Amino acid sequence: MGWRLETVQDVKNWHVDGRARFHSATHEEIAAGATTDIYFIKTLQILRHLGLADKPVVAEIFPRQGGVLCGVEECCHLLKDAGVEVWALPEGSEFGPKEVVMRIIGPYGRFGVYETALLGMLASATGWATAARRAKQAAGDKPVICFGARHVHPAVAPVMERAAIVGGADGAACILGAKLLGREPMGTMPHAMLLIIGDTVEGALAYDAVMPPDSPRTVLVDTFKDEAEESLRVAEALKERLQGVRLDTPGERGGVTAGLVAEVRARLDQAGFRHVKILVSGGLNPERIAELSAAGADAFGVGSYISGAPPIDMTMDLKEIDGRPVAKRGRIPGRTPAPRLVRML
Repeated sequence: MGWRLETVQDVKNWHVDGRARFHSATHEEIAAGATTDIYFIKTLQILRHLGLADKPVVAEIFPRQGGVLCGVEECCHLLKDAGVEVWALPEGSEFGPKEVVMRIIGPYGRFGVYETALLGMLASATGWATAARRAKQAAGDKPVICFGARHVHPAVAPVMERAAIVGGADGAACILGAKLLGREPMGTMPHAMLLIIGDTVEGALAYDAVMPPDSPRTVLVDTFKDEAEESLRVAEALKERLQGVRLDTPGERGGVTAGLVAEVRARLDQAGFRHVKILVSGGLNPERIAELSAAGADAFGVGSYISGAPPIDMTMDLKEIDGRPVAKRGRIPGRTPAPRLVRML
């Protein structure tokens, strides 16, 4: 399995130069157990001293509340060389409170030090996937794109945006997040580009001239002028090549409202640009998505609602040791009925 922290002395001997690196853990550090809670290292050391580290056990992971499962693939990657069986619900599965979402079978010493990492992988990704599912349910058959990478540490941004797609989002702006699922990232243009160019139509024409044909011509229209006016100016300039306009009006100007969406839709339709879609973004949640959809919005860029979703707490319990049912007080000994689990490793 490669190098791994296994004793308290290993931890004391391991030094990190915090000035010369990003603060996120590397893949090698996660695999080495460097992100675990220290008491799991102490446990492994004590069990080895007592000759108990290879005791065969069955561990189950369950959530405190229902949601949409994500993070299974990373857990399996972490455990692939541990010599254990892993059973789990497939990623994207909905589950209920306290339903077993993962079962690990094998010698405790082979996987116990990873409990912290396994629970964290599942809890965070599941929280993000669950929020994305709710956003997508509010949007119905209209696309939802995850724009949340700017709200989280870059080390976990691709984890979050991948989880959003697993949860139901139709795409993600973060390059690595999309690529992890074999997708191409989706996005339009930032205000910075238009501010530097100095005019929305000029920026739209430059985008059209430079971007490859398969890059959708969706233009941001709230930078300089009234959104309806800019939408018509851009539509007149690009004609049938314009696929959409994006409304991202800041809160200082009232934000994106149902009235604004309805007006832009009406003015585009009246001018003969019914083919132009309206993408909205900025502080969206399921309630606002439903409202703006009813007003005529065609697609939604959702950021902080997904990225800021709380983790769904996960707990790991030992339920068998040496084939004998066990449990701490308050829990039922033995394997929990979990017929939906599928063998992953």
